[in-house]
Amino acid sequence: MSTRAVNTRIEVAMLCRLLGDWSVATRTLPDALAAAIGELIDASVLRDGAILPSQRTLADALGISRVTVAEAYELLSLQDLLAARQGSGSRIRSRPGTGFLGSSNRTEGRLASHTGHQNLSIDLTSGALPGLEMVAETLASLRAEDLGDLVAGDGYYPAGLPVLREAIAARYTRDGWPTEPDEVLVTAGAQQAVWLIAHTFVSSGDDVVVEEPTYRGSLEAFRACGARLLPVPIGPTGLDVAHLARLLESQRPRLLYVQPTAHNPTGVSMPRADRLRLAALVRRHDVLTVEDACTADVLLDPRTRRPPWGSLLPGGPVLTVGTASKLLWGGLRVGWIRGSRSAIARLTEARKAVDIAGPVLDQLVTARLLARADEALELRHAQLTAALDQAGQVLAEVHPQWTWTPPTGGTGLWVDTGQDAVALAERGRRQGVRVVAGPTSSVFGGFGTHLRLPYWHPAEHLREGLLRLR
Repeated sequence: MSTRAVNTRIEVAMLCRLLGDWSVATRTLPDALAAAIGELIDASVLRDGAILPSQRTLADALGISRVTVAEAYELLSLQDLLAARQGSGSRIRSRPGTGFLGSSNRTEGRLASHTGHQNLSIDLTSGALPGLEMVAETLASLRAEDLGDLVAGDGYYPAGLPVLREAIAARYTRDGWPTEPDEVLVTAGAQQAVWLIAHTFVSSGDDVVVEEPTYRGSLEAFRACGARLLPVPIGPTGLDVAHLARLLESQRPRLLYVQPTAHNPTGVSMPRADRLRLAALVRRHDVLTVEDACTADVLLDPRTRRPPWGSLLPGGPVLTVGTASKLLWGGLRVGWIRGSRSAIARLTEARKAVDIAGPVLDQLVTARLLARADEALELRHAQLTAALDQAGQVLAEVHPQWTWTPPTGGTGLWVDTGQDAVALAERGRRQGVRVVAGPTSSVFGGFGTHLRLPYWHPAEHLREGLLRLR
């Protein structure tokens, strides 16, 4: 697979997020900006050949003058880290190293949200919920005899701890989709699941159909493979199935990535009729489809819970991604893929090359917690319902001009601010608050006025962050 960057343009929203708190009092702004970009190049985060945003675009996003950006780019050119060509933009000339952004190892906006708690008082970038008390209770209940047989072995279970695979398969079966343990691969979180699928089934130049907007971690994974992304718009009730039908009549994509339930970032869920139409399209065109069901466990109305969309295609070309992070706790780092035996076997071999196997204790705890899934669902429903009501009141009070549609599930609001959200996020950073701008969830850097705003934070915490943005 080729890793060569061909006209890879670094989105301004991504670069702003990676730069973080770049301005320092001991340096002039051009020096500080050049140093920050240079560090990203030296660390191989920005890849050789990738094109930086234009001077004006970056200046507008950072809230500084174009002259400042021009001087910073000139400093980078003098260090032989940047090459400027008329009409082609400013292209990175990195020191030896593969680089991430614009390469097969790309990591950007989403992962920058999970790089640890920096010295910022308010972080509104992550939708990950605090863990449930039952997680700590289950961890504390482990005894030596629970681990004896496991510790006696080598601890390597590439496809996942058998007891956890059985628990996941049983849950799918209970939800109306008969599943055997060997149709499940346990992964180190859902992000690794999507990454494994992308790097196993997609090659450079392949067409991959995604929603517009979509989960930004999936964009990173497919871009890292060199895929050509074909967007299908999301409407008020989810994926535009008619648009997808027209696209599949003219294109033969390698893969289709969808989130039928509690779509991230919009929070919408597809109605049954559209779910059936989508299943019929996949069957007719025989296109490998990834169902990302990570947020299906955090619905605001439990009555809207449905069997996994993939159950509409028994034996069909579907890989369903799930996670324990949303329902239980992100710190467990347990996700999974449900698919055919042959697909799971192939993905398991790919997983061996990445990290051999996952942590046994995390998997053992997750297996026990899944036996209490119904209890966890009730707790999350009560928690999110109350939080959404409070968040709505705070938004109406602090930013009454912002608009958003109540989500069916998930942990974030897709808010239209009516202004440049990238510049808004940069201003917020200077006031000690971090938010995620809409372009990070877009194939083309669209949704420039949108923010993805997690609403589960305590009301006073959210209010203070929004006040600083104002």
